[in-house]
Amino acid sequence: MISVNDFKTGLTIEVDGDIWRVMEFQHVKPGKGAAFVRSKLRNLRSGNVNEKTFRAGEKVAKAQIDNKRMQYLYANGDDHVFMDNESFEQIELPTKQIEEELNYLKENMEVHVIQYKEEVLGVEVPSTVVLEVAETEPGIKGDTASGGSKPAKLETGLTVQVPFFINIGDKLIINTEEGEYVSRA
Repeated sequence: MISVNDFKTGLTIEVDGDIWRVMEFQHVKPGKGAAFVRSKLRNLRSGNVNEKTFRAGEKVAKAQIDNKRMQYLYANGDDHVFMDNESFEQIELPTKQIEEELNYLKENMEVHVIQYKEEVLGVEVPSTVVLEVAETEPGIKGDTASGGSKPAKLETGLTVQVPFFINIGDKLIINTEEGEYVSRA
């Protein structure tokens, strides 16, 4: 058990039979009344985000999550195949379970597969990935000074806003937490 006063971003807890990851938290001490902790939690099974308030000092169960390094191999219909780098054991995850992460997954990419006991909860991609531009309008000379942006479709199907000087075939560094362009690779 862990006290809500010890919350940290990224901590995984078990509340009401579900596994939650703490995304944000705030300790609140009102002038009148008892202190409490306001938190934003992501359900690791469904992906839903909920806000929950706990009384200060309240205890919750800490969930022991295992991160296993695996390699993304390929899509097999509505399933996606991952392989353990050590045992070469393969698992399949349905598209609906990793829908958001698919925007950043390329074949042969190493990721962390998140497990609770024997249940696979999802996939954790690196904080930045390098992806190639598949479609975008050509840049026009002189547009770089304006500081504007244009949409670019990447090789995984994700569309991001990029500066005018980006062209088809450029490799870009993409922030996976925000889904935004960082720089050219």
